Amino acid sequence: MTNIKKVSELAGVSTATVSRTLKSPEQVTEATRDKVMQAVKQAGYRPNWLASSVKSGKSNSIVVLVPNLTNPFFLRIIGGIEQAAQEKGYSVLLGDTQGDSKRENEYAGMVLSNRADGLIQLDHSFPFAPQDAELADNVPMVSVCERIEGERKYPVIELDNYAASRALAHHLVGYGHQKFAAIVGQISSQIYRERLAGIRSVLQEENLPLPDEMLVGGSYTIEAGIEGVRQLLKQPVRPTAIFCFNDDIAIGAIHEIKKYGLRVPQDISVVGFDNIKVSAFIDPPLTTVDQPAYDMGRRAFEVLSVLMRGESLTRIREILPFQLVERQSSGPVHSS
Repeated sequence: MTNIKKVSELAGVSTATVSRTLKSPEQVTEATRDKVMQAVKQAGYRPNWLASSVKSGKSNSIVVLVPNLTNPFFLRIIGGIEQAAQEKGYSVLLGDTQGDSKRENEYAGMVLSNRADGLIQLDHSFPFAPQDAELADNVPMVSVCERIEGERKYPVIELDNYAASRALAHHLVGYGHQKFAAIVGQISSQIYRERLAGIRSVLQEENLPLPDEMLVGGSYTIEAGIEGVRQLLKQPVRPTAIFCFNDDIAIGAIHEIKKYGLRVPQDISVVGFDNIKVSAFIDPPLTTVDQPAYDMGRRAFEVLSVLMRGESLTRIREILPFQLVERQSSGPVHSS
């Protein structure tokens, strides 16, 4: 088996530096880290994490709870978590919960039984069973995008959804739109509340309505976008612009709008949220808010690492930047 000495020779550094790079990559320079990781790959070296985990009483693994593994946005977050975890010698156990509380409880229970050292939650629910709530008080846990419900405030890596939605609303108002609708995601989450509040704040400033009957949806799926458009086009007044609370919804909405013989954006402008890869390649390419999903995942693991070491955080809420990406699915209002 290739040993650490071979890696040090290939990288041109000491065995101590190799060991430090593998265990605490943040303690070495980026150039050194790159040299060592390249040497590890070249040598085919496999660190003996199992031996160190037995010695330390740690599993060197974490659990990541995902509400829907088919969502491309979540996959980008997971990519960031995986990369950061691998650099620190951790394995990532994915739990595709499908929003099922029993599944969440089972996966979260792995941390309580020492089969995992920490947990990252990509949904807003508290993942532990009620009888385990007190035991979970000391569990290292971080959420991404959504804030975990309950009295205790867990660290969260998120976007300023209110500001991002205001940017989308300003974008559409600037094109002269006055008849709006929204196809929303889960109405029980703070993301729904903040995105809707951001949109409504701009429309109120402009004295423009967003009637309750023009709010439809309830899940972050393509099917929700399809059904949402069907409901909206039954209304007496057809919207000229539709806010979709994620890109999957927007893709479904555009598909269904076209089935009705309408054009995007000439008849109805559509905007999304997340900037998943396919959003740039649909017809027409989607105007959306870009979230730095990969960076959010990396940062979530970095924060979790601090908690797993038993250290304190300087802050428990980190807000990452967004960018409005304007493409061809939105445009000026056309006279009917």
